[in-house]
Amino acid sequence: MAGQTQILIGLIVGLIVLIFMIMRTKIHTFLALIVATVIIGIVGGVPYNEIITSITNGFGGTLGSIGIIIGLGVMMGAIFEASGAAKTMARTFLRILGKDKEEIALSVTGYLVSIPIFCDSGFIILFPLAKELSRQTKKSVISLGVALAAGLVITHSLVPPTPGPVGVAGIFGISVGALLLWGIVVAIPMVIAAIIYAKYVGKRVYQLPDESGEGWIRPERQMDSIESEDVLADEKLPGLAISFAPIIVPIILILLNNIVAVMKIQGGFAGFISFIGEPIIAVAIGTIIAIIGLTRGFTRKETLNEMEKGIRSAGIIILVTGGGGALGQIIKDSGVGDYIAQVIVQTGLPAILLPFLIATLLRFIQGSGTVAMLTSASITAPILTGINANLVFGALAACIGSLFFSYFNDSFFHVVTRSMGLTEAKEQMKVWSVTTTLTWAVGFIILLILNVFFG
Repeated sequence: MAGQTQILIGLIVGLIVLIFMIMRTKIHTFLALIVATVIIGIVGGVPYNEIITSITNGFGGTLGSIGIIIGLGVMMGAIFEASGAAKTMARTFLRILGKDKEEIALSVTGYLVSIPIFCDSGFIILFPLAKELSRQTKKSVISLGVALAAGLVITHSLVPPTPGPVGVAGIFGISVGALLLWGIVVAIPMVIAAIIYAKYVGKRVYQLPDESGEGWIRPERQMDSIESEDVLADEKLPGLAISFAPIIVPIILILLNNIVAVMKIQGGFAGFISFIGEPIIAVAIGTIIAIIGLTRGFTRKETLNEMEKGIRSAGIIILVTGGGGALGQIIKDSGVGDYIAQVIVQTGLPAILLPFLIATLLRFIQGSGTVAMLTSASITAPILTGINANLVFGALAACIGSLFFSYFNDSFFHVVTRSMGLTEAKEQMKVWSVTTTLTWAVGFIILLILNVFFG
């Protein structure tokens, strides 16, 4: 293998080229990751045949079961989206929580809906509900929209089977179930912080839909909140149980699998629980439940078309995840990961700082949270493995870092702010960039606390 200094130079050069390609060229992120892997190997003095071996082993080894979970997850999400199950969930939470709890209801809906659905799609589906609630209750559409968007983006960034976190789990080589369960735990205080800020910023930017529903008005003073009606009463939507089941059943199965593993329960039934609680099987069961329960009004062709739409959207994420695995493998095989790991040990800093800071930097530079978390995982997984750090928390750190300061280079920033009728850059950042940065900070503080006790 090459000397430590040479391979370290190769890593630095490769990462600089990677960031440049992602930001300034027409080269796709997947190809940029492969090119950066090759550059790191060549500049670092790694033999050519070993570079090829690292690329193929890293790509294939990372995708393994992860590619299946991503495919199943997006198929389930496509059915969930087309059937109206997300709206059923929103209506349920609105009825349970009652008056003056609309922000909580929308945020909780987003929190659950974004587990199988991309947050962009989830916001587009559910924002008309937030808009109508604003018109009826006289609550600012800003507070309702921010609460919804925050719930969506937090679980989108932290909780499998959303493709980004699943890819991070694959690159770190950890259990998807463990990341799912810890992600749900860490996401809760993040959502609470977002709801508090949503209510605060909604009072400072008090905006309502006008009577036509096409424009916006800003009353001089805040109107008294009034009782909301059931804004979905006239829509034909799926039932309550079947709308929740595709999400809840896999989570319960994965949780049972983890309980069996932790308690070291033996026997045939325990083995069966472990089998159906494996993320591949659990998510497959959830997808089958969605197909059977949520597509009753669809023809066979329509159902297949919806699922294939989801599969098309997964292709890019699968390739980027595999490319990230290749990059991580060359860092591992070259030995530079072990070298950097030892440097980190000598500093005495928490190991999870590294994936968090790299994801934060990449997010700010190029905008995509998914690219930021996957690239950070690719760079840091071999390093954290070398010092026996808690890899689940390392993966969570990369995911949390990807939430930092959403602004103009993030597509979701435009979806959220434009939908709410915000056109001034200052207000857009006050409303949404601050929200994501707040959740980023709260998430990392919670992770540091957990790392003290469980890391």
